[in-house]
Amino acid sequence: MRKKAILITGAAGEIGHALIEALAKTGDIPLLTLDLDPLPEDIRELTTHWEADILDQKLLDRLVSEYEFEVIYHLAALLSTRGEFSPGAAHQVNVNGTMQLLRLAAEQSEWRRKPVQFIFPSSIAVYGLPDLETKTQYARVREWEWNYPRTMYGANKLYCELLGVYFSEHYRQLAAEQSTMVDFRAVRFPGLISAFTVPSGGTSDYGPEMLHAAAKGEPYGCFVRPDVRIPFMAMPDAVKSLLALAAAPTEAIGQRVYNVTSFSLSAEEFKQWVLKFFPAAQIDFTPDVKRQTIVDSWAAEMDDSAARRDWGWQPDYDVQRAFEEYLVPNIKKRYQD
Repeated sequence: MRKKAILITGAAGEIGHALIEALAKTGDIPLLTLDLDPLPEDIRELTTHWEADILDQKLLDRLVSEYEFEVIYHLAALLSTRGEFSPGAAHQVNVNGTMQLLRLAAEQSEWRRKPVQFIFPSSIAVYGLPDLETKTQYARVREWEWNYPRTMYGANKLYCELLGVYFSEHYRQLAAEQSTMVDFRAVRFPGLISAFTVPSGGTSDYGPEMLHAAAKGEPYGCFVRPDVRIPFMAMPDAVKSLLALAAAPTEAIGQRVYNVTSFSLSAEEFKQWVLKFFPAAQIDFTPDVKRQTIVDSWAAEMDDSAARRDWGWQPDYDVQRAFEEYLVPNIKKRYQD
């Protein structure tokens, strides 16, 4: 008899830490987590954790034999900056890893005769506006617009969105019997800012890097221009969006991929918010041409009206509350302890 579980891959990362805490509070279904790294000490008792590679097919086969997955939160990924240095490895992790899990979810959906829910965090990196003039003209971008990513990470995420749509709506369409499809749902995140984990290689990490450097009393050279603008979101809202999308009734889901966002800031505006709370912070701008080009291709704002309409998405943290109530107090505490 297989044991019911919720599977979380990439569980030791920024989103995983907060998601585990949130899911553990419900206590309805046991959590099973997977990551190359151990979990932080404060959440180890909340889940059964496997330190393993998402590409380990033998391990996945073993997990399938022991567990029935109600929901899969597939967070494991090689992020944008790292992916540019290792595009082959990025493709292996981001695409092949996702493909293996989608096939696993499809197989489990068929034998249990009801869909396995597959929740997938995508990214603003799927967008690729050609120049700054276009970015100004199309300031608020919808899900299907400007899907011309400039990075391997963005290309991987966009392709995996399409794979999810395929497994949800077209898988085994030529088979003699109709298959039970995977229930794939994706959110496209803006730049995420966490107070409890350090930035880990994302191209939008110049924002949180400013904050962490200021809290540590270290100078920081921002790798983008002061005028560059992208949307951001505090980590509690990122987790809130994943849980809200998972909880939405099937009949409310009008599309498989949704933008979610909270507030947009230029790099200079982000600096000014940091200086408001850390007046002695030393922050200057030393743009890295390659990373600057990537950020310039991302939307200045993301249109999340579909998520608001279909499943009631609404962020809890605007920019002021994000800094005053979540980011600054917790980051200060991190480096004072």
